[in-house]
Amino acid sequence: MTSTTGTTGANGTTPPESSRVARTVHPPFAAELVHTLSVHSQYVLHGNIRDDYVVADDLTDGRRVYRAVSLEDMLWEPLQRAGYKSLLRYDPVAGFRVVHSTVAAETTTLLERNTRRVPGRPDDAGTDEVARVLESFARGWVGERPGPPQKDPRYEDYQQPLHAALIVDYASRIPTQVNQLSDEERTFFLRCLKIAEEARPFVRAKSGRALFNPVIWLADGERDLPAWLVTSGVRVRSIGVPTPDLGQRRRMAALLARQAGVPGTATRLDVGPLVDRDTREDPTEEDVERFARAASGLTLRAMRESMRLARASKIGFDRMEQAVRIYELGVSRNPWTGGAVADSIRDGEAYIGNRVQGQEKAVTQTLDVLKRAALGLSGAQASSPAVHRPRGVLFFAGPTGTGKTELAKAVATTLFGSEDACLRFDMSEFSAPHSADRLVGAPPGYVGYEAGGELTRAVREDPFRVVLFDEIDKADKGVLDKFLQVLEDGRLTDGQGVTTYFSECVLIFTSNLGVHGPSGEDGRPLDSSAGRERIPETPEERAEFERRILGNVRHHFEHTLKRPELLNRLGGNIVVFQYIEATVARNIFAGQLRNIVDHMERQSGLRLRVLPEAEKVLADLCTEDLRNGGRGIGMKLETHLINPLAREVFRLGTLEPGSVVTVSRAVRRPDGEVDLTVDASADEHVAMRKAPIW
Repeated sequence: MTSTTGTTGANGTTPPESSRVARTVHPPFAAELVHTLSVHSQYVLHGNIRDDYVVADDLTDGRRVYRAVSLEDMLWEPLQRAGYKSLLRYDPVAGFRVVHSTVAAETTTLLERNTRRVPGRPDDAGTDEVARVLESFARGWVGERPGPPQKDPRYEDYQQPLHAALIVDYASRIPTQVNQLSDEERTFFLRCLKIAEEARPFVRAKSGRALFNPVIWLADGERDLPAWLVTSGVRVRSIGVPTPDLGQRRRMAALLARQAGVPGTATRLDVGPLVDRDTREDPTEEDVERFARAASGLTLRAMRESMRLARASKIGFDRMEQAVRIYELGVSRNPWTGGAVADSIRDGEAYIGNRVQGQEKAVTQTLDVLKRAALGLSGAQASSPAVHRPRGVLFFAGPTGTGKTELAKAVATTLFGSEDACLRFDMSEFSAPHSADRLVGAPPGYVGYEAGGELTRAVREDPFRVVLFDEIDKADKGVLDKFLQVLEDGRLTDGQGVTTYFSECVLIFTSNLGVHGPSGEDGRPLDSSAGRERIPETPEERAEFERRILGNVRHHFEHTLKRPELLNRLGGNIVVFQYIEATVARNIFAGQLRNIVDHMERQSGLRLRVLPEAEKVLADLCTEDLRNGGRGIGMKLETHLINPLAREVFRLGTLEPGSVVTVSRAVRRPDGEVDLTVDASADEHVAMRKAPIW
């Protein structure tokens, strides 16, 4: 592949005529490379190296025109002005080839002679062969080419060095494992370092500067090549290529908008079929701004691909946010749009209230967050709302057993139709240093790298989820830093470099850290040293309880964790759960008793009856101390009913399916245990089954 001067960009954007261009402004990383060619012979470009790049042409009439070009095209323009004749490329699959050249025929001949291969064909050269070519290239291929006889007047011209630059692509894939180089790989990179140190600059006739023939390594990350290659000498320079900022995304969006609005130009950026006059769009500045902000975190090439996707899906430029979302998530369905979620919330208000009892204020606050998320109003008060942040964020604080986890599951069922849509992480399992690697995946070279992260992998599989982080106060600080990134940017990049978006998730954090410890204002603990504090009952006591929990939460984030910025991201979404009241406790007891009856019939075919006298004794026992909430009621039911019931049923012997097991009496012993009076009888109205119970 060869090309000459006057080439178009990779996207088909043609630069203005050189006679009209007074100056071209390139991205800072490209300017840094070109301006240091007199002191560095090799470069490592890392980061966003496979993107389009916007360059600005200042015209002689005072106008500035923007273009989107590939990395090779963008580097070639300033290199050519500096006096370079050719830009070459090597990768382990395609071998060596000429990308740009003003002396294409000569460069191709020299390349063929020095590589002993035909350019453009796959190159199976080993590292020794590649190192030999790099060494001769750094010398300008002087003396490496067979020239004509010395009496030929062109002989001296053949002995002049070729002024060229060489891109080594996919450099990250050359070492098998950068921390454990094989002998062959170590020798190769050592030779490359030696080549860099021994290289000499050549004077460019056009610029008059003495510049190196640079070798430009393209790596995904700075650590993908041996560290000593970059740091052992002054001749090798590492340059990071950043992802596009908002200004660059605005320029790219404007270029794409121009292609969408001008008939016959859409193919220049390869964004879809030709735009005719009947389907011509007239994008506004607001459309461009929304597109640029929606593309936060994306590359310019991804913006171009989003435009292609929009054209294929017949999405107008004024709805490019939708195309970006589809590009990011990989799914076209969106339960948040079309009113489906809004209808589910309306229908689910009563369901949530019945499932989580005694927490009317907490349920109301939660539903408010869900309603504004369904309307797309989360963060709408900001001048520039963040489009990638999660749909909703909630922090449930309060005593254990009061319904925090239950409410999270109810939210998942309401929004997405199934409790399975609630992805739960127990943060007590993430208390050790480096446990954040479990969430986002281990870095390259570490155990578990191939598996990826538990959180990122699950959200990529289904981005429409409620993600529940239980007992967040027990998580390591490194995990909290990850949460800060999710709350701010709505995305995480795992150890394999794959980005996961949380823009369609509802994140829920739970904790009971506000119940114990200093309040943050008066320093008094909620539990006094003389004994446990009385459960708040009056409205004033419950209001004071809520205030002190909020104070404890604030104190924990600001002084214990020293993460006030995380608290700020939560904003007013901290929902306080109160201790359950006696009436609610009785209802919870009755519901859990029904669960036991239903479960026993499903599992063993036995019909359980608890007579009122026994039920009252059990209810009094299970609801006498409400500090552990509904979970405490369940634990006491297990102790005082399920365990002695199982013991008595076994004592009665083998019972036929359909038998009725009756608990007629319950007596509490002095040691706190419960004695049950249990009888069994056959029920003639229940079909008998032959299978044994256990």
